[in-house]
Amino acid sequence: MMKAMLSQPMAGKTDEEIIATREKAIKALKEKGYEIINTLFTDEWYSKESMEERGVVQIPLCFLAKSLENMSLCHMAYFCKGWENARGCRIEHEAAKTYGLDIIYEE
Repeated sequence: MMKAMLSQPMAGKTDEEIIATREKAIKALKEKGYEIINTLFTDEWYSKESMEERGVVQIPLCFLAKSLENMSLCHMAYFCKGWENARGCRIEHEAAKTYGLDIIYEE
C-alpha cells in the first residue's frame, strides 16, 4: 500500500482547527488509497516536560526531525493550506521535492 504523510502548519491554530484540517486531509488521502503515516506526535514521549527531561533544547526541531524520519516511510507528502508560511512545512517540502516524493497540495 502506498503511504503518505501530512505537512500541516500548526502555529497559531487551535487543537480543533488542527484536528479538522487533519481529518479532511486524511479522508481525501484514504479515498485515493493511501495509508497515512503519523506526523502528529502527541504521546507522552513528546510532551514538553518529557522532552525537557531528556535534554531537548529545540523542541520544534525535535518534532521536525521525527517528521522527517517518518517521511522516509512515505511515497507521497500532502501539504495543507498555508504550508509555505510555516518553517517546518517548508523544510518538509524541500525534503519531499529533493528526495522524489510525490506531492499533493490541499485545494
